[in-house]
Amino acid sequence: MQEDKKAPFSKLLWLIISGALVGLLGIGFYLYQGKDGKKQVANIEPAAATPELKETQNINQSQVLTFVDRTPQDRDVYLQTIATSEIPSLDRNRARYLLAIDLLAQNRPQEALKYLDGLEREYSVLAPQILVKQAQAYQSSRKDSEAQTTWQKLLTDYPQSPMVVEALAVLGRSNPEYWQRALTQFPQHSRSIDILRQKLKTEQNNPKLLILLADYTSDGNEAVKTSDRLVKDFSPQLTGKDWEVIATVYWQQREYDKAIKAYAKAPATAKNLYRYARSSQVRKQTATAKTIYQKLVQQFPQAKETAQGLLNLATLSSGKEAITYLDHIIKNFPNQAPDALVEKIKRLESLGSKQSASQTRQLLLKDYPNSEAVAVLRWKLAQQSANAGKLVDAWKWAQPITVNNMDSTIAPKAAFWIGKWAKKLDRQQDAKDSWQYAVYNHPQSYYAWRSAVMLGWNVGDFNTLRSLKPQITLHNSRFLLPAGSDSFKELFLLGQDKDASNLWQVETNNKDTLTVAEQFTDGAILLKNKQYLRGLQQIRSLRDRSEPKDREEWHNIRQNPEYWYTLFPFPYQEQVTKYSDSRQLNPLLVIGLIRQESGFEAEIASPVGALGLMQVMPDTGKYVANKINLKNYSLTNPEDSINIGTFYLNYTHDKYNNNTLFAVASYNAGPGNISSWIKRFSFNDPDEFIEDIPFSETKGYVEAVLGNYWNYLRLYNADVAQIMKQ
Repeated sequence: MQEDKKAPFSKLLWLIISGALVGLLGIGFYLYQGKDGKKQVANIEPAAATPELKETQNINQSQVLTFVDRTPQDRDVYLQTIATSEIPSLDRNRARYLLAIDLLAQNRPQEALKYLDGLEREYSVLAPQILVKQAQAYQSSRKDSEAQTTWQKLLTDYPQSPMVVEALAVLGRSNPEYWQRALTQFPQHSRSIDILRQKLKTEQNNPKLLILLADYTSDGNEAVKTSDRLVKDFSPQLTGKDWEVIATVYWQQREYDKAIKAYAKAPATAKNLYRYARSSQVRKQTATAKTIYQKLVQQFPQAKETAQGLLNLATLSSGKEAITYLDHIIKNFPNQAPDALVEKIKRLESLGSKQSASQTRQLLLKDYPNSEAVAVLRWKLAQQSANAGKLVDAWKWAQPITVNNMDSTIAPKAAFWIGKWAKKLDRQQDAKDSWQYAVYNHPQSYYAWRSAVMLGWNVGDFNTLRSLKPQITLHNSRFLLPAGSDSFKELFLLGQDKDASNLWQVETNNKDTLTVAEQFTDGAILLKNKQYLRGLQQIRSLRDRSEPKDREEWHNIRQNPEYWYTLFPFPYQEQVTKYSDSRQLNPLLVIGLIRQESGFEAEIASPVGALGLMQVMPDTGKYVANKINLKNYSLTNPEDSINIGTFYLNYTHDKYNNNTLFAVASYNAGPGNISSWIKRFSFNDPDEFIEDIPFSETKGYVEAVLGNYWNYLRLYNADVAQIMKQ
């Protein structure tokens, strides 16, 4: 093909690449234009409401917070020194509180009381929590009168604080009215759930208690079992709202057959009708699904659920009927119009209306250039051109994605491949500029890593990554959260994650939809309570927000490095380092693989039977355990899983001459498939080989694991962090 020396690349793109529009200041920090025209660093930390917490605006100055995640033994001397200071300060209050917590855990209540005495007056942000600890200390010391007085003081002075549930739980043992107050005022509190379970031991046939348990328990299995019992034993007594609670439980746990029956009896809200129809669609009850979707459209023509309902209706319909539903979306729901146009193009093509399909495609490209649907379409056309050897055409189709679709996951991919095509066209500077664009504007992307490799950075390539031994600098994981009460934020900073979670549940439980800041906060507190999959999903799904205000807030919150450290946590660091070293593996590759395989859930099981952090099949686990003489192992034990999993990852590297691409792909698809693909496809270009992988799951898996590796490298390795600052 004749090279086109004058193939254009948007001037705007070059401005972005050169830093005229976008700058970078350290890992995860991005500059934005302030009102005064000067560049500023985005900050998600809200101003604290109480005078005490003004100090937390710069929490790095706190000595106490550096000891929060240490063991009581490791921090005892340091905290005592701060706690006995004669100068009042927030740090002194924090030290006294943490020491009291540690002493109570060691069954030394009398010593704990010395630190708690009068602390509620000085440390007002945690005053209710302090009274709880005082009462518990008195109880442990068998000072029942003082404990009762303290519980009553909590009820009198802080009647609206969720911490009163602790008092109500204790006092309710002798007076049932206190338990009823807890269930009425704070049914979502974990202590209230304990009260519910206790009451159900003697009131087994009380449907009101069962409904509360189904509604508020965080245990999905318990919620399903409770809902099953309600349906079986109390159906005639249940109200429409009760059926809505039961249906929601089934929906959330993907019990779609049961959800269908429950939603049929629930109030006909937009959400309930959509879920009723969608459950029917999932279970192949097409006629019912279409009927309920049509009811949704008729009764709630403007609801957000209606747009998706219409799109689902189109997929269940054929010919002109489907196009009618799609036109309804295009006319009435601008946010969903691009997806409807894509589907309409497919329908028109299937009907043989090529001219109409072409016109619809042009409408999509013209009216919705910033949509994900256009990014997908442009990339498809770019790939077709590249496969035909028309690299300049491919470049032209892909280039607008990098400017118009910055939020799309396709944008960094387009920039990377533009660089590859530019290099083939002997346009070396264009290639370099495009790869720099991918790194600095999409630093979290797998294609940022591939671009960094192309730029010659020492970040490990497919053939060198295994042996790379990056120095790991762990990050202080305590920071001021962007949402929640001051008390909640302070508990989080102090590492009191269970207490913080209880408070957070009460603060957010009655909200149908969380704000972006609240959803990020929810993910962060879930992660701290070792609910890793749920926490990661909460944060990842922020990118799915479609409202412009939410998108802007998501953009702002991503500018803070804490967003990325939270999204890429480093649990099990000791075991990962230990077994990576013994197997001569890159530890950041291992943690990246664990994140993809299990989301750090130690006891997770896959549909095919793989278990644990590194998702090892039982037969493989048995084979490896025999090889390394590991007795009495468990694949759901983190130590054993990482031991066995790294052995197997070492084996796949050895089998493929330390090529990490093949090793990681083999970990997912098995060595037989990899050997077949190596014979089938050329390996002259590893990036093209990945594009040729016929299993979409394995292709996505390779990119996800190595994308994780890159993020851990850029976040936890000082050398790469320094390069990113330049």
